[in-house]
Amino acid sequence: MTDFISDEFVNADIPEDDDSSIYLSIGDLMSGLLMFFALLFITALLQLAQKDTPKRVVIGNVVGQMKSNNINVKVNPDTGDVSIQDSILFSKGSTELKLEGKAFLRRFIPVYSGVIFSKPEFEKEISRVVIEGHTSSDGDNKANLQLSLLRSASVYNYIFYEMNFPTKAPLSQKILAAGRGEIESDKRRDNPSDRKVLFRFQFRSDELKKNIAKTSE
Repeated sequence: MTDFISDEFVNADIPEDDDSSIYLSIGDLMSGLLMFFALLFITALLQLAQKDTPKRVVIGNVVGQMKSNNINVKVNPDTGDVSIQDSILFSKGSTELKLEGKAFLRRFIPVYSGVIFSKPEFEKEISRVVIEGHTSSDGDNKANLQLSLLRSASVYNYIFYEMNFPTKAPLSQKILAAGRGEIESDKRRDNPSDRKVLFRFQFRSDELKKNIAKTSE
């Protein structure tokens, strides 16, 4: 009888050992998955840190094409922002494009847009193009914001209602107009260089970096 009871207790312990093995297996699996995703995260960061990322190549092409076509604009080498002094496009206080400004846009836009759609990887990397109007700190804040928005809208309208160029249709799917007023200006003085129209890229790789940063918080 004693032997029978002993065997019964021994057999009753077996399911507990099986449960422990199952828990250990799940723990090992979770550790493996965490290691896998950590490696993916590190790989993504390394790829984004490379100098020859699509973003860098796009910016380099914009700089090269502006120079080779003798288009006098300022291109930020880090962001790809193209800055056009508003004196080229508008008379002071006006939202109507000058003849000189229209002629400039007819030269600039086909080249600029041509870079974006010159390669599938460029088109994929650029998620949005924003036309931003900027003013100096001279005058009323609200009036400056309205002026900047109306100027960017004037540029947008001229591009898509009065111009024709090969990449017009696909560019219309990526571009929008926005006003920035005097947000980035030096408020201590009226600086003419603050008055400009900016063509700004939004890059998918930058959006990916932000998403990765959020998930790692």
